[in-house]
Amino acid sequence: MPARATNPLSRSENMSRIRGKDTEPELILRRSLRARGLRFRNQVKTPGGKADLVIAKSKVALFVDGCFWHGCPEHYVRPRTSKEFWDTKLRENVDRDRRQTLALDAERWTVVRVWEHELREDPERVANLVVDSLTAGVARAEAWRVVRVTWLDPVAGLERRQLEELRDGTRQQVEERVRSTKKVGRVKGVIRPG
Repeated sequence: MPARATNPLSRSENMSRIRGKDTEPELILRRSLRARGLRFRNQVKTPGGKADLVIAKSKVALFVDGCFWHGCPEHYVRPRTSKEFWDTKLRENVDRDRRQTLALDAERWTVVRVWEHELREDPERVANLVVDSLTAGVARAEAWRVVRVTWLDPVAGLERRQLEELRDGTRQQVEERVRSTKKVGRVKGVIRPG
């Protein structure tokens, strides 16, 4: 019997299969925190919305932000098709992240937002950041997000990226760089930049 040809998934089908919770980076963080004896709950509603992990007695909300979905300054790559859709989607995600963070700040919660690539590169450093936030009650001061990408030279792959600071959207940066689709990859069971 001849082999059946398989059709590749459409972008929509592929994106619909991406998990929103219990992702590999979240599991890495959970293991690192458990190894330190920390107790937390998963996917808990907070004053700012649902957080990936919550340490309730210390009022700490942890978010593991995917590089693609949340506009990572190092790894965000906008798809070449459906530009308007992806620009709108990215803007909505960054705006939601800002609303969540500011609402939690207003209720005196400590908000720890980490990028998925940070967990893949050095989960111990991220776990130490969480422990430090428990003792000091302070997380990172700045958190930049890509909010828009425009082509300057499609042939050379040159693009302009507009970034905003998460807590203060009036603080903006613009950078120009060559488009890179370099991904984070695995090496010998350890996850490192590709």
